[in-house]
Amino acid sequence: MLAIVVKTENSERHVPVHAEDLARLVRRIGGDGDRFLVVSRIPDLPDVFAQVWHEAGGDYTLEYRDGAADRHFQVRVDSPDAVIAAMTGWACRAAGWDAGLSWSLLDMGPIREVPPLDLDDGEREELERRVREVLVGGYTTRAELAELAEEYLVTADRRPVSREQAEALADRLWLERVAQQADWQGETDPERLTRAFTALNEAGITARENFTCCRTCGQSEIAGAGRPDARGFVYFHTQCTDSAAAGHGLMLLFGGFDGSPETTGAIGEQIVTSLEAVGLSVEWDRDPGRAITVTPLAWHRRLVG
Repeated sequence: MLAIVVKTENSERHVPVHAEDLARLVRRIGGDGDRFLVVSRIPDLPDVFAQVWHEAGGDYTLEYRDGAADRHFQVRVDSPDAVIAAMTGWACRAAGWDAGLSWSLLDMGPIREVPPLDLDDGEREELERRVREVLVGGYTTRAELAELAEEYLVTADRRPVSREQAEALADRLWLERVAQQADWQGETDPERLTRAFTALNEAGITARENFTCCRTCGQSEIAGAGRPDARGFVYFHTQCTDSAAAGHGLMLLFGGFDGSPETTGAIGEQIVTSLEAVGLSVEWDRDPGRAITVTPLAWHRRLVG
C-alpha cells in the first residue's frame, strides 16, 4: 500500500492506492479525457507532487515538484515502466528514486508575491477560526480549504479574499495542523471509527462519514449512497463532525431501509457492537428513535489531502 492520493483527468480520486493500482492507472492514461494523473503524498503538502502526461502514440512527460515552483523538474520517457518505477519510488521516498533519468529544471516564470489580507482583526480571526474548525474535522482537502477561505467572507458587494490569498492562508494553516498531528501516536479515535464503519459496510449497512451538510440532506441521500441490497444505514453529517472536533462527542444517525422500528433497533445494536469492538465508547438507550453518541472521543483525524 502506498501512502498517496492519485487524481486523474477524468476526476477520479484514488485513496488508498496499492502499487499495482498505480501501475494500472499509469498504463491506462492516453485517451481523450484521461491523459494525465497527479500524485500527492499523505498528508498532502504544498508544492510537493508528481504528475505524468501521455497521449496515445507519444512519449510520457513525467514531472515532480519538490517544495517550490523553482524546484520543478521534468523528463520525457518512452515507456510506462519507467514512469511506474519513478512514481513508486517517489511515493515511497526511496533513496535514489530519481536516478537514471535525465531530469531538467523547468522555468516556471517569476514567483508572484501574494499581497497581505486586507481584513480587520475581527474578520481575520473569524476567517481563521472557521478554517481551523474544518481542518480539525479532518475531511477537507487543500483545494476545498482554499475555496472555503475565499468564499467565507463574501457579501453581495465585497470579495475581500482573492484566490491567491485564500490558497496562501489555507496552506499556512494546513501546515500548522500537519505539524500538530506529527505528535500523535498510534491509531486515533477517528481511525477506529473508520475501521468500524468499514466493517458495517461489509456487513450490509451503508456507513458514511461526514456525509452531506445536515440531517435533512443525509436522510434524503443515504439510500443511494451504498449497495442496493443494504439493510440499513448509519452516518454523521458535517455539523456532527464540527461538534465532534469541538469535543462534544459524535452523533450517529441510523435506521433500517424498511422503516420498521424492529429493523432500526437491530441496526442500532449492530452499530454499537461494531463501535465497541474497535474500542470506542457509546451512549444509547436502545430507543430506535434516538441517535447513538460516541463519547468520550479524542478527535485526532489525520489529514490526507
